[in-house]
Amino acid sequence: MRALLSGYYGKGNGGDEALLATLLQMLPPHVTPVVLSGNPEATRDRYGVESYNRMAILPVLQALRSCDALIWGGGSLIQDVTSTISPFYYGGLMALAQIMGLKTIAWAQGIGPLKRPPTRWLARQNFQGCTKISVRDRVSADLLAQWQIPCLLAPDPVWALDSKPVPGLWDLPAPRVAVTLRNHPQLTAARLANLTRALVDFQTATQAFILLLPFQKSEDLEIAEAIQPQLKDVSKILCLEDPQLLKGIYKGVEMVIGMRLHSLIMAASEGCRCFALSYDPKVNRLMEELEMPGWDLSNLPDDPNIISTTWIEHYANGEPLSPNQIHSLVDRALMHRDILNTVFTA
Repeated sequence: MRALLSGYYGKGNGGDEALLATLLQMLPPHVTPVVLSGNPEATRDRYGVESYNRMAILPVLQALRSCDALIWGGGSLIQDVTSTISPFYYGGLMALAQIMGLKTIAWAQGIGPLKRPPTRWLARQNFQGCTKISVRDRVSADLLAQWQIPCLLAPDPVWALDSKPVPGLWDLPAPRVAVTLRNHPQLTAARLANLTRALVDFQTATQAFILLLPFQKSEDLEIAEAIQPQLKDVSKILCLEDPQLLKGIYKGVEMVIGMRLHSLIMAASEGCRCFALSYDPKVNRLMEELEMPGWDLSNLPDDPNIISTTWIEHYANGEPLSPNQIHSLVDRALMHRDILNTVFTA
């Protein structure tokens, strides 16, 4: 069996790479993965898989013809807020695979927001034609229920990603706190200045060593580089491409302040205290499900002292998820593997 894997892969985004790594980890051993990627060479080198340029029409068509199934990889692929083109790319690929008679799996999807009628219609048609569907949050499951389309609801599969130890991590000063901020219209210059001031005050109060973790260099690195000079000698920027290493960082971290969804999932799964800065409904969904403290960026306090005091309080008295909670989330995340086993043994 050969399966074509389609997602936001090869674009340098740690969260999407983590989803790909988890999908490859969960695929049944008799299924050969073929990955559509923004950087096929890097994807081939990192994962040892067959890979083709996701935007090259002829190789994509040839890959489809050579495969028995198409898997929409996890994440927020089907939404029209950050991109109007994206849902048509993924939707068109899914429609073509269904016309060609391939088994089609929508795997670990976070659906929406879908604001535009054309993308909403296409999404509904795509999901109706799928062999199997799994989603990662209640809002997505409720939308499919409205459309009378059955699906499996389970936590994001990255809960179950195997991590690797990070060389040199334990040589850095302890305790450690990780920070992941990303470029976004809601992260205005004024808000970034307030967060930076609060982070400096937080570090002074806790004496924590700050790890600045860009999950996507093109979106995050510039922000990390702007913050670090304010934390001279008490911080380090760590850029890791391997998602298993990225997850491994959180084994040596006390607390995480994160915008990125998967920075929070990885951290929570390794027993870190988490504080969320939400820029997207998917982050809010995670906050609600885990009762995770945080702010919407649009409601961020204007006073850096309020921000730092809140962080210090959470650092001192906040509770990470219990081992039992983590075990339950990991166990349920493995249900996404069961979907794959069901399709590829049928």
